[in-house]
Amino acid sequence: MSAAPLVLLAGMNCTADLWTGCGLDDALTPALDADDLDAQVDRLLRRLPARFVIGGLSLGAILAMALAIRAPERVVGLCVTAANAKAPTPRQYSGWAAWLARLSAGETPAALQADILPALLSATALASRPDLVERTLRMGEETSSRALAAQLRLQASRVDLRPRLTALSVPTLVIAGADDALCPPSFHDEIAASLTGAHQERLVAGHLVPLERPTEFGGLVQAWRARVESES
Repeated sequence: MSAAPLVLLAGMNCTADLWTGCGLDDALTPALDADDLDAQVDRLLRRLPARFVIGGLSLGAILAMALAIRAPERVVGLCVTAANAKAPTPRQYSGWAAWLARLSAGETPAALQADILPALLSATALASRPDLVERTLRMGEETSSRALAAQLRLQASRVDLRPRLTALSVPTLVIAGADDALCPPSFHDEIAASLTGAHQERLVAGHLVPLERPTEFGGLVQAWRARVESES
C-alpha cells in the first residue's frame, strides 16, 4: 500500500518556501485563499485526495486542526506547528483590522511582513541569518494583497478549537518553537492536552520553525509520518 500523501499548509503571508530544505518535497502545498474558516475547510476537502497526512504552521495549523475535526475519516495523521487553538482576542481582531486598512491604503504584504519580523523569527535568526530575513520578506512579496486580505478575514472567523479536539483520535505531532513570540510552547501544551496520545516536540526556533530549523523539523515529521503509516 502506498503512503498517504502529505499536505502542508503555510501560515498567513507565507508561501510553500516555508518548507524548503525540510526534505518534504513530496508534499502538496495548497494556498489558503478563502475568507472564512469553514469555507476554507470546504475548499481543501474538495481539492485534496481521499486520505492524507496533513500538517500546518500557524494559520495553516489552525486549518489543519479544523479540517481534522470536520473530516477525521480522511486524515491519517495531523501535524501542528507554531499554533494557537484558542479563539481570537480583541487585540488580535484589532490588529487584523488595522492590516486590512493598511492594505486598502496601498501598503504591500511585504511591508506588513517587515513590521513583524521580531515576532516571526528568533532574535538569533534576526541577528545572524540575513538569508532567513530575506526569505521571510520574500514570502510577503510573493503573497498578493488580495490573498492576504482573505487570510486576514479568515483569521477573524476562527473559533476555539480546543473543546472539539478532545473528540479527535487522529495520531498527532505537536511541534513548538522554544522562542516563538506569537505562539509560545504553552499554547502547544494546551493543544496536546486536548488530544489523545499526541506526541510533542520542541525546537530552538522562533515562530517560523521550519524556516529556522529545516533539517530538524523535517526529520521529526518524516520519522513521525513513517510511524503513523506503519501503524495505520
